[in-house]
Amino acid sequence: MKRVLLTVKETEQLIAAGKVLSLAGDESLLAQLPKGNWIAGTIPYFIGEEGGVETKEKIFVTELTDASADRIAIKTYTLDTIDQVAKDGPDNGFTLLIIPALTPIHAEYANHARDYEDMFIKPVVGWIAGVHLSDLGKVAPKVVNGANGEVSSNTAVALHVTLPDNAMAVIHILNLFKQNLASDVLTFAETGFSAKTCMVNGKEVAFADYIAQNKIDFALPLVADYHGAQINTSFQAVNAETGEVGFYAPVFAGIEYHQAAPVGDYVHEFEALAHGSHEATQFSCNCILNYLYGELNGRKTGDLDGPMTFGEIAYQLLNQTLVYLEVQKS
Repeated sequence: MKRVLLTVKETEQLIAAGKVLSLAGDESLLAQLPKGNWIAGTIPYFIGEEGGVETKEKIFVTELTDASADRIAIKTYTLDTIDQVAKDGPDNGFTLLIIPALTPIHAEYANHARDYEDMFIKPVVGWIAGVHLSDLGKVAPKVVNGANGEVSSNTAVALHVTLPDNAMAVIHILNLFKQNLASDVLTFAETGFSAKTCMVNGKEVAFADYIAQNKIDFALPLVADYHGAQINTSFQAVNAETGEVGFYAPVFAGIEYHQAAPVGDYVHEFEALAHGSHEATQFSCNCILNYLYGELNGRKTGDLDGPMTFGEIAYQLLNQTLVYLEVQKS
């Protein structure tokens, strides 16, 4: 058993057996669990054994089979300490991090994680906890520190895993999107989760007007090229009153963006990217926007199951990607 949907009772049995777990599910289920070697975040959307599913009746359980209970550390991070998360990671191993969405600590990590000490040196993987989309603005996303039972809507929780010398953690990012180089070059004056204006091919425009006039498809994110790595910033909404365009991750000042080129069938595209078996995979997650736009309910994305998230963490915050972590052994 590695990644599977289970009942509360089945999850309790694994916790009692001392297993090291990453959990995802409804807050009402997570609150019933005993203390143990686990961390969790709230979300009701998953890719399970039978495909995409929306449920508040089961918990998605990821058993970190290469993690030994005597070689882990579970730690809560605040807005003031989150910049230490990579530094606190083991010299050989990985850190699994869960952050509640739409919070100051989410914004802090999104804007500044790439500048944290030891980031990109020590593997940091994880996800942004969320809620049912009908509960947005009504229910706060939560994370749970399973070691002490603390449930929080304003802190992050991390599971630091030390691996043996013959093992190494490797993070993979599967991104369906690539820059459409025939589209306009977009740049922004300020870093942030929203923008009122944008430079389009060097000319400043009201971004909401540009979106309306060009009938921009919000299913296709903005994409930046970071030395060959295609990194998405997904659209959230346009505020008709203020003219502000919101994003699920920040745009960065001075970075050139193009809108993504259209993709075909999400499932076929993911299968092409993630061809083969992933027996060494310890953790994987996918984006709620891929679930929605790709109509993944009842459909599989290869054998990479996991929670559908409000953002993926592969060192920095990502959007509309599938992220997974492998432990490779010599």
